Amino acid sequence: MPILIRPTELHDISAITRIYAHAVLHGTASFETEPPDEAEMTRRFDALRAGGFPYVVAESDGAILGYAYAGPYRPRPAYRFTVEDSVYLTAAAQGRGIGRALLDRLLVESEKRGYRQMVAVIGDSAQVPSIRLHKAAGFRHTGTFVSVGFKFGRWLDTVLMQKELGAGDGTSPV
Repeated sequence: MPILIRPTELHDISAITRIYAHAVLHGTASFETEPPDEAEMTRRFDALRAGGFPYVVAESDGAILGYAYAGPYRPRPAYRFTVEDSVYLTAAAQGRGIGRALLDRLLVESEKRGYRQMVAVIGDSAQVPSIRLHKAAGFRHTGTFVSVGFKFGRWLDTVLMQKELGAGDGTSPV
């Protein structure tokens, strides 16, 4: 089954909502504790699309296996050339290279849009597959916030990783 990585379309939001709900309810990649409904996920998608940020899905035989997007790292103007990535997969898609294909496409699309840095804010230092994924894509570990989240009755770290895009900080972006 070939995997197609393509821009997200509005009709993909239902599948994205299900994938994210599973991650919220059963994992520590997100620090949300209640999964947003489809209307909220649509609002988030529309906001990212309106901002010109890349948002892609992995599809095979008409089924969405995962999605990834880049969004603003922080709202202050000085951060406008830095994005934060998010990658989520169905359980069946994990460990098959689909996350890497999504992240690789996200890196290309972000660089095309003129972004100079991508930051990964990985929930839980035990998220070894996510840390390995980002390291394999050229991200470097830049820090760990210890015990900053509390979910499923335990404290969770946040792992920070970063990758330069394009010229990075070697030239002025403007």
